Amino acid sequence: MTRAETLAAELLAEMQAAGALPVAADILQPAGTLLDLYGEDIRARAYVTQDPTLGEMMLRPDFTVPVVQAHMRTGAEPARYCYSGPVFRKQEGARAREYLQVGYEVFARDDPARADAEVFALFSRLLAGHGLRPVTGDIGILKAAVSGLETSPERKAALMRHIWRPRRFRALLERMGGQGPLAEARAALVAKLRTGVPQQAPGIGLRSEAEIAERVALLIADAETPPVPQAQVSALEALLALKAPARDALARMRAQGWAAPGPALDRLEARLDALDAAGIDTTSLPFETSFGRTNMEYYDGFVFGFIAPRCDLPPVATGGRYDALTAVLGQGRAIPAVGGVIRPEALATLEGGA
Repeated sequence: MTRAETLAAELLAEMQAAGALPVAADILQPAGTLLDLYGEDIRARAYVTQDPTLGEMMLRPDFTVPVVQAHMRTGAEPARYCYSGPVFRKQEGARAREYLQVGYEVFARDDPARADAEVFALFSRLLAGHGLRPVTGDIGILKAAVSGLETSPERKAALMRHIWRPRRFRALLERMGGQGPLAEARAALVAKLRTGVPQQAPGIGLRSEAEIAERVALLIADAETPPVPQAQVSALEALLALKAPARDALARMRAQGWAAPGPALDRLEARLDALDAAGIDTTSLPFETSFGRTNMEYYDGFVFGFIAPRCDLPPVATGGRYDALTAVLGQGRAIPAVGGVIRPEALATLEGGA
């Protein structure tokens, strides 16, 4: 066994000792499910193949989706699962395309804050002594802030879609506030469109004339929507930039006085209390509101990671809450769920460089 495989076996044994049931997932997964969840973006990061009987399939990009599917079909509640095995993702540069994941998932309706704390505290214990920097965040706070903006449902939906794309999100927010070059460019475009819908010959391009006309009408309607109040734009930008110890971050967000994220902040406070009870010092635990926005697309609440001091390594561990995913995969039947994964090969690399 390689050192990474030895570490994976040790981590899996510790997770079993914590009460998790070991489970397996097929390496070949139906591509349709993942494409429905994430759209075509996942195709650029996954290895896709065609099966003559089963149709389009993917090499397993992670374990969470098949574990959730299995639980939603047959699982009792509460439930804890653990797993270990290779996953496959296309990467830039020299990062591994095939690497091990060891994971732990909790499905429980009662006391989500305690479940969040259970997972984070377990990972903190398992990774102690490796010199990793823990960091936490909360996608639910960002979503609540977007939901509370004084603007149209269409604009809120556009921002929600791009929460996972920070640059695009910021540009959209700026434009919706009536500021920046995108706002000027959109205004110029709409001014031209108001003179009439462009005529296109049938069969030119991918959109029909009716689709083009519908798009033009949406652009004009958006242009007639009042700008997002500048005070709310500034408050959301400040929220996105917040990095502080968790208790201090909570106090700062409370002091901001913006009511929209209120219930999400209550959930954060309950989680911090549960973390304290689990032996985690939340007065020093790092919190970053934007953490996880580029690589954790199915998380919708608490998120966390353990970061190596070496900038050439990916996060050694990541995790979070994914309640909405269980509703999608459970065909309307949902259960609160939280979990995370550890990369044993990253740990082995750290040991080798020590």
